[in-house]
Parts: sequence; C-alpha cells; structure tokens
Amino acid sequence: MLQHTFVHLPGVGLKTEFSLWEKGIHSWDLFCDGPGCAPAPFGKRKYEALSKRLEECREKLCALDPQYFAANLAPQFLWRLFANFRQCTAYLDIETTGLGGPQDHITTVALYDGRQVFHYIYGDNLDCLIRDLSKYKILVTYNGTCFDLPFIRNYFRTAVDHVHIDLRYLLAGLGYRGGLKGCEKRLGLDRNELNGVDGWFAVLLWQEYRRTGSAKALETLLAYNIADTVNLENLMVQAFNMKVNETPFRETKIPMPCPPSIAFKPDAALIDDLRRRYCI
Repeated sequence: MLQHTFVHLPGVGLKTEFSLWEKGIHSWDLFCDGPGCAPAPFGKRKYEALSKRLEECREKLCALDPQYFAANLAPQFLWRLFANFRQCTAYLDIETTGLGGPQDHITTVALYDGRQVFHYIYGDNLDCLIRDLSKYKILVTYNGTCFDLPFIRNYFRTAVDHVHIDLRYLLAGLGYRGGLKGCEKRLGLDRNELNGVDGWFAVLLWQEYRRTGSAKALETLLAYNIADTVNLENLMVQAFNMKVNETPFRETKIPMPCPPSIAFKPDAALIDDLRRRYCI
C-alpha cells in the first residue's frame, strides 16, 4: 500500500491523492513516467520536485527506513507502512502493578515479532527489554500511546522512539471501540479460558505470585499478557485489510496470520478462586 501512497509528499492531501488514483496514477512508478506528463494539478516544476522526492522514497524503502515515511505521514496513515515493514515490526503489551503512581512498576512484558514470542519478568530478565526492542523499527500496541510506551520510558528512563501504530485509534476510526477485549470479540477472537480476565485481574495474579510464590499465578499472568500481545497481530492485519478496502487497491490485502503456540497455560482453578476471593 505504501507505493500507492502520495499523502506523504509536500502539498499533497487526501483529496489530491484520490484525484491521482482516479486518473489512473496508482503508484510511484506511474507518477514518475517521465517529463511532459505532469498530472493535474501539478505544474512542471512541482511535478519534477515530487518525482525527485519519490526517488528518495524508493531509496528509503529499500533501506527499510520507516522513520522517514512516518515523519511525513499523519498518524491516521501510519497503517500504510505495515505491509512493507512487517518484517521489522513487533507487537508489545505490558502488565503493571497499577496505573503509573510513584510506587508502580512493570510486572511482565510480552513481545511478539510474528515469528517468536518473548516474555520479561520483573526481578528476572526485565532489563533485557530495551535491548530487544532495539531490534525492531515499528511497534504495534493497543493504547500504547497513553499507557505502555510512557510507562516504559518512565520506568527505564530511556527513549522509545520507534514508529508506533496504536490500534486503539486505528480500530476506533473503523468503528471498533470498547477496549482491547471488546474489539477482539467483535472481530472474532476468543480468549477461551482467559475470557473475563482483564488488567485488574493481572494485578491480582502478580500479587498472588509475589505473596505465595505460586508458579501457577505467574504462568497464568504470562498466558494473559502474551494473549494480549499475539492478538495484536491479528487485529493489525484485520485493520490493515479494512483500510485497504477503502481504497482501489484491494489486491494488497494481507492473509490472516496463524497464531503462534503459547508455552504458558492459564490455571482455570486459580482464576475461579481469585474471582471468588475478590468478588469479581
């Protein structure tokens, strides 16, 4: 989809882009067909400047540099980067002890790159997270703009300046609201044993683990955290395909991914016990 995009060019908005598409100028290559064929509303000088910029775009795409495009795209168009940069994209979700007060900290993190799942635990390997994030160029989250990324930046006292696609806003623009779990249900994802487990429940699972040393509590928390993360890929692909349906380029839709195997399994008895104890 990126090679069909023109709204990252200076002076080109959505209306102009649609006008180009209607004229059959569907790609960077068709725009740059040569001198003397400048499409309206561009004069020769503007056309030549934009053609030169598109040459630079080709170089940045070959160099796998999504930052270049993100710097010139409005946030609502960042989804267009996904297919071209999927190989350097990771999905991220964190669990914490609270909403970010002075005493709150990250408990677990799940990171998924479409091939392998990585997990991080406070007091164990959490300090490896920033090193591992540096391997990727795009992060996909749900509500990471308001929660996950600020929490990580504050906790580690470091910049996390990846290109960021926040599914909360992308899905809201498509009519899907109600939090991550609500979006998942409406888009056909079932949590099975984890149905009804939410962020507050994740706090209780961590407290249970710290209080009792229960391996089942930690494993259930990790199963929940990882489910949050791997489901982001499914939602990202669905959102990408729905956005593509709004354009003339439906052939650029992406097949739905196969979910990875998750090593951690939730403990149904523990979940039921916590529900009884905390009247959830």
